[in-house]
Amino acid sequence: MSTPGHLVWRLSMKWRVAVDRALAPVGLTHAQYVFLSSLFGLERAGTTPSQRELADHTGLEALYVSKLARTLDADGLVERTRDAADTRTIRLRLTDRGHEVVEPAIATVAELLDRLLEPLGGRRGDRTAALARELTLLLDTPLDP
Repeated sequence: MSTPGHLVWRLSMKWRVAVDRALAPVGLTHAQYVFLSSLFGLERAGTTPSQRELADHTGLEALYVSKLARTLDADGLVERTRDAADTRTIRLRLTDRGHEVVEPAIATVAELLDRLLEPLGGRRGDRTAALARELTLLLDTPLDP
């Protein structure tokens, strides 16, 4: 029998691979999707996040977010600008092209999520809500000594 840690790791890998495959036709990786879709959501909430804020929001390492931001900027999907109040801070914004790429990608990943959660009653099912609560509890549990 597998341990819960092993099962979480396997599910995480299954999800990442599935998202990579689903988004390959539009040229996005799972990490790029997480970056762009998170930026999209933050922009819709009225914020222009810094790279650090986006890293904190996504759970990605700050250096990795910086690397992704440079790549996505070079690809014309993201614009990086220095913060007027603190020039060490880089603010992020989706370009028009970034919106054209990320919006259909979000729909693609939502369909994939629907397929994944179908055995639990779908995205809005009671079992899915219970799983989300349990996973949130685990994510909020500190592991550092």
